[in-house]
Amino acid sequence: MASSNSLLSEDQFLCPICLDVFTRPVSTPCGHNFCMSCISSYWDDTPVSQCPVCKETFERRPDLKVNTFISGLASQFMSLQVTDSHIWSPDQQQARCGGVVLCDICTDTQQEAVKSCLECLTSYCDVHLEPHHRAAGLKRHTLVDPLASLQDRICKEHARCLTLFCTDDGVLLCDICASLRHMKHGVVSVQRAYKEKKALLGDTEAKVQQMIQERLQKVRVMKESVEQSKTETKDVIAISVQDLTVLVSEIQKSQMGLVKVMEEKQKAAEEQADGFISSMEREITELQSTTMKLRELKQTEDQLCFLQSFPNRSILPHTMDLSTLSLNRQAEIHHVRKSLNKSVSQLRMNLNTMNTEIQKLSDSTDVSNNATLRYVQQYEVDVVLDPDTANPSLILSKDRKQVRYSMDSSVRRNQNVNPKMFTVALAVLGKKGFSRKFYFEVFVGGKTEWCLGVAKASGQRKGKFVRCPGSGFWVIRFQKDKFEAVLSPNMLVHSGKVERVGVFVDYDGGQISFYDVQTATLIHSFTECVFTEKLHPFFNPCDNEYGSNLGPMIIVPVGHTE
Repeated sequence: MASSNSLLSEDQFLCPICLDVFTRPVSTPCGHNFCMSCISSYWDDTPVSQCPVCKETFERRPDLKVNTFISGLASQFMSLQVTDSHIWSPDQQQARCGGVVLCDICTDTQQEAVKSCLECLTSYCDVHLEPHHRAAGLKRHTLVDPLASLQDRICKEHARCLTLFCTDDGVLLCDICASLRHMKHGVVSVQRAYKEKKALLGDTEAKVQQMIQERLQKVRVMKESVEQSKTETKDVIAISVQDLTVLVSEIQKSQMGLVKVMEEKQKAAEEQADGFISSMEREITELQSTTMKLRELKQTEDQLCFLQSFPNRSILPHTMDLSTLSLNRQAEIHHVRKSLNKSVSQLRMNLNTMNTEIQKLSDSTDVSNNATLRYVQQYEVDVVLDPDTANPSLILSKDRKQVRYSMDSSVRRNQNVNPKMFTVALAVLGKKGFSRKFYFEVFVGGKTEWCLGVAKASGQRKGKFVRCPGSGFWVIRFQKDKFEAVLSPNMLVHSGKVERVGVFVDYDGGQISFYDVQTATLIHSFTECVFTEKLHPFFNPCDNEYGSNLGPMIIVPVGHTE
């Protein structure tokens, strides 16, 4: 075949559904041609089998076979197209090899090749190409612009041009490979695979750039946080030292005051006791003198003298009432000691509490984590599930606080179809949406797989779940013992198992955070999010693919113990 493809028009080999060159072409009874995968998917999504072009309806779904004639023509067309495509352009090949493509036949000085033959797998200069223009057998060969590494572009098993790409296995194929071993795989043309992979690289590059920006922002926030923390730490140290210094000074002042009062009390008591002692010593002297007089009077025998000498007034001298004299310092000292011990004990307890808090702060970050969790828990809201959004395979509890997956097909048959429900994703939304800070907790127990997060009300409900930043779903997925962000599949964000998960949304701050409630640790955060409508809690208990997963996801109040 000549290198010119003027007799072949690209429009003749385009599938009306995917608008790409036929892959395993089939013909419907009405005479129209489609890719087998395209027409099969089209009929899977329609209640009746009809031609997408002429709308002819078939009573039964036709059993289609690959049209080998059209397949061969399409393969030849793609063979010509693929050599002229951007991905295999001679300029690129020469650039990769560092020079021009040389003739493989020249023996002395190799000349620059003008054509490459896909059948001979050889590149020729003008002189050595001449037989391909003259010999009848060689005229049927496919000549293309010079290509380096021709062997890499030809199927080693079937010696045919690699014009197809298997998206399932990620390998290049010829048309025979596709028909023999990749019938049920996703097979597309090289051009289409190139465009899709290149678009994927663009998306990946954009995602990488986004990740870089997120991390740069996180670095900036972290540095700002460190500076703020440094300033606050200095302030706390200064205030604490000042307060403790004042407290020590007040304790010393109280100590000095107590000593002074006790010493003054003791001195006053001693002076009072000295006065009592002096008075009683005088009274003792007087009483001793009285005793002498009474003895002398008792010895008088003359009655007349006795009566004349007997005093008319009281014989006893005037003395103090001893019952009024006391020095009860022991009771006062005991009272002071008891009051002081009580005050010192309370002060020591407060000091121990302060030292314990300081030790906790020194030993771990639990204090900070617990403080953060307590802060977000104050925004708790009452969440109930919306049965109108529930996938037919899910069962909700009567109080709409629990959701679980059912393996019973009769449950699905008895479910009424609702336009709001999730048709493929095993999901259900919370009834109420929020556009402020809010928090809720979910008990997942020993489940082996689940998804949890929030979603905007207008998020996709029909068909397979789309994982992209603009989908309107901010969800984490747990599987066995690993967590991933649904927006970034296959990227591990946390590991280990949890039984209870807290979800906090800072609507205005554009942040969604997930916490392991038992350990008060952060699982993952979506940051710099942009919200334009109310957000609803999102629940997906998943199926039983990994076993032990038929238990429910339970919405629980803060502080409630399962």
